[in-house]
Amino acid sequence: MQFGVFSVSDITQDPITGKYPSEQERIKAMVAIAKKVEEIGMDVFAIGEHHNRPFFSSSPTTTLAYIAAQTERIILSTATTLITTNDPVKIAEDFAMLQHLSDGRVDLVLGRGNTAPVYPWFGKNPQDSVELTVENYHLLRRLWDEDVVSWQGKYRTPLQSFTSTPRPLDDVAPFVWHGSIRTPQVAEIAAYYGDGFFANNIFWPKEHYQQLIGLYRERFEHYGHGRADQAFVGLGGQFFMRENSQDAVNEFRPYFDNAPVYGHGPSLEDFTSQTPLTVGSPQEVLEKTLTFQEYFGNYHRQLFLVDHAGLPLKTVLEQLDLFGDKVLPELRKELESRTPADHPAPPTHANRVAAKEAPASSSSENSETKE
Repeated sequence: MQFGVFSVSDITQDPITGKYPSEQERIKAMVAIAKKVEEIGMDVFAIGEHHNRPFFSSSPTTTLAYIAAQTERIILSTATTLITTNDPVKIAEDFAMLQHLSDGRVDLVLGRGNTAPVYPWFGKNPQDSVELTVENYHLLRRLWDEDVVSWQGKYRTPLQSFTSTPRPLDDVAPFVWHGSIRTPQVAEIAAYYGDGFFANNIFWPKEHYQQLIGLYRERFEHYGHGRADQAFVGLGGQFFMRENSQDAVNEFRPYFDNAPVYGHGPSLEDFTSQTPLTVGSPQEVLEKTLTFQEYFGNYHRQLFLVDHAGLPLKTVLEQLDLFGDKVLPELRKELESRTPADHPAPPTHANRVAAKEAPASSSSENSETKE
């Protein structure tokens, strides 16, 4: 199981101090958070893509490349890369370049995006979002998998004998997760290619995600990539904790009540009872996170949102230290004990290269045996 942190890159007023962090403060905070993720032994850092306020992360690959230069082990990913409004050629080039710079420590989550005004800024129509998702991803796969591509579609100028450069590291494209909160077509395309399916698992009750994940698993097996229970599932989640549960509730309540994403709506108590948000002690965070495996089956990646709603960087880093000390070791041990021996390892560049080379190695060994 891979554990990590993802950020939506919001710039939100701290309700306690009244301060808005500057764009530079939040950008620099992302680097500090990513380095802390590696320090405490987590596996993944991911950041979203937005082109509208109050968010700052318009260029995730630039941020991730900078972080790659200051880390050694963590996988660098995106919480969403917009497959609808980005040119597939640029996605192919940018992430292959990031692969080389990070020695393969990169993957990405593709999504449609849920901010309609962004589409016309990039010459697209939000009503075409599903068709754009399908067409653009088919092209992206070809650009990574084929050296020379000739292609014609509906939403982009044709390509004639085009080669995307640089080529993917070791001729193995970055692993792709497809993110969705409501679109069955996204689950279908993820299953068709044997890619991962990432459910952000933040705002909706578990039953909503169980349906989408169930569809993806069923279709993954249908397309011959393995059993349904072996499909590559990733989940989001979020927590705020202190050693004492009531201290966590008291400290987090003003941030929750004023957060743009869910403030002025359900109470903190209702939201934590109906969604994966956990506000309490390390033991409560551990116990609730373990229920995800019970609800959704064995899965491969668990990311947490920890830096939203105006929380100051100091507090976020304290949260991660507490998680690394009190929660992460127990989570790893418990989930490892529950995971079947034939459950595939989480996707990494190294094990995907090994899988690609395995047939050739087997053939060579068989040939030597026969001799």
